[in-house]
Amino acid sequence: MCGFAGFTGYLENGEEVLTNMMNRIIHRGPDSAGQHIDGKAYMGFRRLSFIDLDNGTQPMYNENKKIVITFNGEIYNHQDLRKELIEKGHTFANNSDTEVLIHAYEEYGEDMLTKLRGMFAFVIWDSEKETLFGARDFFGIKPFYYAIVDNNIVYASEIKSILEYPGYKKQLNETALENYLTFQYSVLEETFFKGIYKLMPSHMLTFHNGDLQIKRYWEPTFEPDNSTSLEDFINQIDAAMADSVEHHKISDVEVGSFLSSGVDSSYVAATFNGDKTFTVGFDYEKYNEIDYAKKLSEKIQIDNYSKLVSSQEYWEAIPKIQYHMDEPLADPAAIALYFVSQTASKHVKAAMSGEGADEFFGGYNIYREPLDLAAFQKLPLGLRKCLAKTVNALPWKFKGKNFLIRASKSVQERFIGNAFMFNEKERSKVLKNPTGNYNHMDLTKPFYDKVAQFDDVTKMQYIDINFWLIGDILLKADKMSMAHSLEVRVPFLDMEVFNVARRLPTKYKVNKHNTKYAMRQAAHRHLPDMVAEKKKLGFPVPIRIWLRDEKYYTIIKKAFNSEAAKMYFNTDELMRYLDNHKAGKEDNSRKIWTIYMFLVWYEDFFNENSPFANVQA
Repeated sequence: MCGFAGFTGYLENGEEVLTNMMNRIIHRGPDSAGQHIDGKAYMGFRRLSFIDLDNGTQPMYNENKKIVITFNGEIYNHQDLRKELIEKGHTFANNSDTEVLIHAYEEYGEDMLTKLRGMFAFVIWDSEKETLFGARDFFGIKPFYYAIVDNNIVYASEIKSILEYPGYKKQLNETALENYLTFQYSVLEETFFKGIYKLMPSHMLTFHNGDLQIKRYWEPTFEPDNSTSLEDFINQIDAAMADSVEHHKISDVEVGSFLSSGVDSSYVAATFNGDKTFTVGFDYEKYNEIDYAKKLSEKIQIDNYSKLVSSQEYWEAIPKIQYHMDEPLADPAAIALYFVSQTASKHVKAAMSGEGADEFFGGYNIYREPLDLAAFQKLPLGLRKCLAKTVNALPWKFKGKNFLIRASKSVQERFIGNAFMFNEKERSKVLKNPTGNYNHMDLTKPFYDKVAQFDDVTKMQYIDINFWLIGDILLKADKMSMAHSLEVRVPFLDMEVFNVARRLPTKYKVNKHNTKYAMRQAAHRHLPDMVAEKKKLGFPVPIRIWLRDEKYYTIIKKAFNSEAAKMYFNTDELMRYLDNHKAGKEDNSRKIWTIYMFLVWYEDFFNENSPFANVQA
């Protein structure tokens, strides 16, 4: 895991600018730094060393130094590719996976991408063609940001590097804010910084003579196979996971594993044959997974290192966390991930984690909803809409009210992912100047159209793979681990694992017994029933309780009446949400948190007096 930054075009003080860009991401690579400068391309790199510790320094060149690369990630099949390329006549100077990418580019050009197995974001400068070629991995594990400034491309592993480029003028993207209020993360290709974009997963770009071309090189697709038995699928899942974990262990340094009480991280920890696992919990019984993790670690004979996070530690860390995040993220679990990464970084340089299992194998509890709604949705749509309109007009809440409302909607109307904070009506009340540019369905529709022939559960998985996984799950995994110079490896998010998962019929994913049904059966071979069958919790965080505490209520109240809040929000409406939550009238915790995280982030990046305004760490 490393970080890169750079730009094309001549700049008089280019070396100084590049150094400043690199300094903003020292946390991504404290082991070493390198630069390539040729007057037409400036490429910087910060390294966190894992493979070929002595010879893996970047930027790295081909034999005649006409092609140079900076690369963040790991290529798990690099040894097989190396053999293939040697047979084709290529000569290697070291054993790094980085050099494999250079020769693969020479041999295959952009077709190299579909040959890779791993997580990656990289940039190749071809000096003879004066062309920059970049790519991001299949599922978006590694980040890649870019901007076009004065007819040149500026790019980096983190947005904060691009902010150091003198030609870029920082400006808030209010359309990103509006959509964030619904999704709880930055959902657009254009980030919260106007003019700075994400290169999306499984996309590549080429930049030549001021012309930027972006193309998708791969797409996840489902192809349910009803002819294969459950037992055969269980065998295939277990074999694919064993193979993936083995490949993700490849390193010249020790690799540990995160461990919660859930089946995903437990499955990885039980099969990776390492020595160390890492867990965090909070001072509330429902929100503390440490005992589970310790018992499992004892059973599988691995040392467990844990941290009990106090509420004070949690709240004090929030500004630093939002700084590292680059864009506001309202997932409270991000802060738990920050602390488990901090704990792990004291013992190892890399740790495995369970991201991707839910999206691939049907693990989220919300995926059961189509099964729960199935009988009621046999009623005529008109009748369902009428019932929903009637109960929605009632001023009081009662059991089943939300069920009737959701049952009146199609999956496209009700599901945008695992978070749905403010609907369009609510955010138009909250925002001072709503743009009204997007309805949430405008964003998800092109993806729903691609899976129109599938059942609702598969549609929901596809939406999560293309939205939630990228914008929330993998964003926080990368940024929170990198805040502590720790590499997170995600063996579920492997092409060979996906090639099994994509063929699973829905009955082997979600049924009356459980979610992730087939995967849990595979996990049973390595885990006790108490873990393999445990319901999904994620990283449970007690914000609902904290926001009713006078101390934390006062913190939020101050933020909700700040100058930034007054600039973008109707503060009376914000206080209504906060006061109703404190009084126990409503559970508004997630909506409150969504707005508060934006305000903390805004303070970090747009207040010149913020302690993070000029951070180089």
